[in-house]
Amino acid sequence: MLMRNKSHFQFKQFTVSHARSTMKVGTDTVLLGAWVKVDQAQSVLDIGTGNGTIALMLAQRSLENATIDAVEIEAADATQAEENFQKSPWNGKIQLHHTSIQNFFPKKKYDLIVSNPPYFNNGQRPPDEKRHQARHTISLSYDDLIGATLRLLEDEGKFNVVLPFTEGLHFLDLAKQCGLFCSRRYSFRTRSEKSIERWLLEFSKNPHAEERGEILLYNAGEEWSKEYTALTADFYFRPKVK
Repeated sequence: MLMRNKSHFQFKQFTVSHARSTMKVGTDTVLLGAWVKVDQAQSVLDIGTGNGTIALMLAQRSLENATIDAVEIEAADATQAEENFQKSPWNGKIQLHHTSIQNFFPKKKYDLIVSNPPYFNNGQRPPDEKRHQARHTISLSYDDLIGATLRLLEDEGKFNVVLPFTEGLHFLDLAKQCGLFCSRRYSFRTRSEKSIERWLLEFSKNPHAEERGEILLYNAGEEWSKEYTALTADFYFRPKVK
């Protein structure tokens, strides 16, 4: 089954150390890294890479000659991500950039942009200021994220995000107003009786027929659904069903 402790997170082909990371490896990150269509992308950008998990997942899944730029504003997270990249099988494929996306001006555009962005616009500030910055849009507003995407995405490229239910609906409206159109929309729930907990969203600069789907974590008890098992098969050790 999945190997996790306070210092690291063990995937099938790589290990993510996250002891010094602002945010630990979580379900949102793994969902997005596994769900994104990356097979034809030559140039990939991960906005707010954190400890580097999504960049590593995309490095594992992408073309051998693909390049991945990972942008991270927080110094401790950038250092942690760089260490994780160097220890991985794909060190030469990923480049870490310690800066904000607002100040990131590469000499190219990207086939694929991904982000597990800050999503709380309001709410009580957590005691850890770095966690507040990572979880709240104070450092990366939706306007800034969409603006950076429009600036850096190829005309035929794709932009993917994971967001909670309410924030995702707001983001969909805002993106459409700015000229980004949803081409894939998947809901995620841990169990069928629960409400939608997350949206996995793919956007492009051109309108497309929208593909819709749903991912359940559990069928019954602690047994993973077939969909979730298949989605994460390249990364997770399948848990034993008791």
